[in-house]
Amino acid sequence: MTPGTNEPKRILITGASSGMGKAMAFHLHKKGYRVYGTSRRDPEKFRDWPFGMLRLDLEDPLSVKKLRDEYRLMESRLDVLINNAGRGMIGPVAGIDESTYRDLFQTNVFGPMELIRQFLPQLMASKGLIINITSIAGFAGLPYRGAYSASKAALMMLTQALRLELHGTGVRVVDVAPGDFRTAIAGNRFYVDNNPDSPFYETYERVLKEIDNEVDKGLEPEVMARVIEKILNTPNPKPQYRVGPFVQRIFPTLKALIPQRTMEKIFLKKYGLK
Repeated sequence: MTPGTNEPKRILITGASSGMGKAMAFHLHKKGYRVYGTSRRDPEKFRDWPFGMLRLDLEDPLSVKKLRDEYRLMESRLDVLINNAGRGMIGPVAGIDESTYRDLFQTNVFGPMELIRQFLPQLMASKGLIINITSIAGFAGLPYRGAYSASKAALMMLTQALRLELHGTGVRVVDVAPGDFRTAIAGNRFYVDNNPDSPFYETYERVLKEIDNEVDKGLEPEVMARVIEKILNTPNPKPQYRVGPFVQRIFPTLKALIPQRTMEKIFLKKYGLK
């Protein structure tokens, strides 16, 4: 419930048309929250869903402002903003052109931060909650996921800074870093073409298979939805929640303790890059 009222909290979840975002939206709706989701696709496709769906294309800055205006016509307050929408990318760091890097960072970094900027007045008025979905991949420059890791690391650092800057305003800021989940992310990723003439051809193919294998062994998205519900019901949530298989949750701690050369050897062996 919204503090001081008998009304449910208003929650805006970006990227709610599939995967973890969809699981969050349906789960929280069932728990009695007033949920609004976003999708890049036509919202009319989701008219049978039990909560409102709005259009948002994070690669279009004007789309963020349109979402803000549309939301304000429906609701006077916003209690929780969950920046879940994002884009995966697989490819060698040296094989990605500048425009592709820009698109990735627009979706994973600049878009979410602009959403926060646009909705911050409402969140400050409600002493609300911002949840940024980053990634455990943001803790390491993973082979053939360097661009994605970098974008999530950037969002992670901005989230840390924002948490400090908003201290004392009543707005809480939380970073939720998931590991591998069994979602449709593999089908929604951007893949850099793997040319047989490329010096990365063989290792790229090998790493792609390993990445897909990791996703297949991941957790169900409902696990993430339950973690989000727990955060919503925690008066003073932790700065960061890591959600995923045990080894992935403890990876950041291990990385801080293990010498970098040793960690590189582990990655080289894991992905067959010897």
